Amino acid sequence: MNTTKSYEEVIDFIAAGTTPEAVVAFHPSDSVQQRVAELVEHSGDGSISPEDQSELEDYLQFEHIMIMAKARARQHTQPSK
Repeated sequence: MNTTKSYEEVIDFIAAGTTPEAVVAFHPSDSVQQRVAELVEHSGDGSISPEDQSELEDYLQFEHIMIMAKARARQHTQPSK
């Protein structure tokens, strides 16, 4: 059983401090991508536990935040006109 939540990698990334360039370049690890794919598969076939469903929903919220953060970070990495 995987005790590390898929979204903890994002939390660790943010907590370590970062730069706009690092935010733009950030991608979840292969293990996190695999975990999320498993959660999505279980959700789709109805075999997901309430705890795993909660983890999936939390991850999707963090993913949305990272998408917005990347968009904002790109504004800080583009040369001024």
